[in-house]
Amino acid sequence: MSTSLNVAVIGAGMAGTTHANAWRQVGTVFDLGLPRVHLSTIADAHLPLAQDAAERYGYDRAVDDWRAVAEDPEIDIVSIVVGNALHRQIAEALIEAGKHVLCEKPLADTLDNARAMAQAEARAGVVTSVGFTYRRNAALAKIAQLVSDGHLGEVHHIDGRYWCDYGADPSTPMAWRYKGPMGSGALGDVGSHLIDCAELVAGPIVSVSGAVMTTAITERPVVAGHVGRGTTAESAPGRDLVREPVENDDIATFTARFASGAVGTFSVSRVAWNMPNDLILNVMGSRGRASWDLARTGEIKVDDIHSPAGLGGARTVLVNPEFPYFARGSSMAFGGVGLTQIEQFTYQAYAFLQQVAGVTDGFPPCATFADGYREMLIMDAIARSAAAGGAAVDVSDLA
Repeated sequence: MSTSLNVAVIGAGMAGTTHANAWRQVGTVFDLGLPRVHLSTIADAHLPLAQDAAERYGYDRAVDDWRAVAEDPEIDIVSIVVGNALHRQIAEALIEAGKHVLCEKPLADTLDNARAMAQAEARAGVVTSVGFTYRRNAALAKIAQLVSDGHLGEVHHIDGRYWCDYGADPSTPMAWRYKGPMGSGALGDVGSHLIDCAELVAGPIVSVSGAVMTTAITERPVVAGHVGRGTTAESAPGRDLVREPVENDDIATFTARFASGAVGTFSVSRVAWNMPNDLILNVMGSRGRASWDLARTGEIKVDDIHSPAGLGGARTVLVNPEFPYFARGSSMAFGGVGLTQIEQFTYQAYAFLQQVAGVTDGFPPCATFADGYREMLIMDAIARSAAAGGAAVDVSDLA
C-alpha cells in the first residue's frame, strides 16, 4: 500500500522508547503490503526525555503535553505508555479524535475506568488494543500451540512467577507505581502479564483463591524533579527527606482454577533482590511438560512420552522457523539466533498495523480493551481473595 500512517508515542520512559523503537522497526519484518509508518511525535511531561527519545528513534518532534498529539489531525496511530491512572482520559480523547489507540497494560487504575474504556472501545470507529506483548513471544506461543494441539495431553497444572527488583531498594523514590489500592502494585504491573501468559497457554481463569498480598517496603522518600528508572533518593537532584506510605502490594501470591479444570499457582514481586526481570512459566500435562524462561527467551524445554525408554528428561529446543512469528520476524531466522523481549513489541505493532489496514488473514488480533478489562476483573478477584483471608472468588461473579 502507498498509504502512510503517522504514529505518535505518549510516554518516553523505558516502555515508551520500546514502543518508539517498535514503530521504527515495524516495516522491516514479515510481509510487505501494509501502510508505511511515518514517525511523527514523542510526548512526555518531562520534555528533555521526549526530546532525547525523538532524536534517538527518528521522530519528527517532541512535545511536553499529550493533548498536542490528540489535537494533531495528521496523527493516525498512538501508543499510550504512561501511568495507568492517565490511561482513560488520554484514550477517550484520542478515540474521540479518531485515532487508533494501543494502550499499555494494565488497562487502567480502577475497574470503573477500565470498564469505561471497554465501553468506549465498543462505540469507537477505530482500532483499540491493550499491550499484552508476551502474546507475541515466539517461545511462549509455541508452548500454547503444543497445548492446543494436544501434544502435552490434558493440562493439569500451570505454575508461573514474575519477579522483579525495581522496588527492592528502599531509597527508590515514591512514584505512581506505588500509589493506588492493593492489587494495583506488583500484581497490576507485572502480574497482569503473568495472568495473560497463563491464559494464553491454558485458557480462561474462572476462579482464584489462596491469595496473599503484602507490602514489604512500607514507605518511600519523596524527591523533587523527574523520577525515572534507577533514580534513588541519594541521586535525585533537590532531594527531600519527606517520606510517604506505599499504598499497594510489593508481593502477591495466589492460586487459580481454569475453565479446562487445570489449576495454577502463581507469584509476583517487585522487590525480588537482584532479579531485574524474571518471568518463568511451567506447564504440566498428562503426556508431557514444557517450560519457558524469559532469561532464555530463545528456547523452551520439553519433556514428553516420545522420549525413548531410559532417556526421558527435559530437552532444550531452540526457537527456529517452525515457531510462531520467527521465520519472517528475524533477519537471521535459524535456531540459535534467539529473540529478545524487544521483538515482541515490534510483532505487536505489526499485528496492530494489520488491524488498522483491515488485513484479516495475518496474525491473531491484538488484545482488546475488553480483554484488558477482564484481566483487571481477575486481579480484583485476587485482591478480594487476599482481603478475605484467601477465600475463593469466582471471576464471573465480578463482571
